[in-house]
Amino acid sequence: MRSPVCGLFAVTLVVPDYDPAIAFYTAAGFSLIEDTDLGQGKRWVRLAPPGGGADLLVARATDKAQRAAIGRQAGGRVAFFLATADFAASHAILSAAGALWEETPREEPYGTVAVWRDPFGNRWDLIGPR
Repeated sequence: MRSPVCGLFAVTLVVPDYDPAIAFYTAAGFSLIEDTDLGQGKRWVRLAPPGGGADLLVARATDKAQRAAIGRQAGGRVAFFLATADFAASHAILSAAGALWEETPREEPYGTVAVWRDPFGNRWDLIGPR
């Protein structure tokens, strides 16, 4: 039975600072949903992916442990996955925004895929499902 209470609302993306993350992700097609000043240098920043799904909650690293986690939030594995109906167009938009591609697109049983990194080292898959 499905719970009527829970839904995945957002996932945290730890970055060095808010504004460079907002600049990159909005150039990559995400929408800035909210940027609220919480005082003492903290902000509540949410970015929505272009095709829907859980928002990114951008969190500025504030200590040594958090700074060490930037780009390694999944222990070096791909942490985030974007699905697209138009792989070539999405690849071009991400490239223009500054995504760093680790590979050329490849075909897998589940679709076309390529691994990329954002400017902060976070690993993503771009997937064009079959």
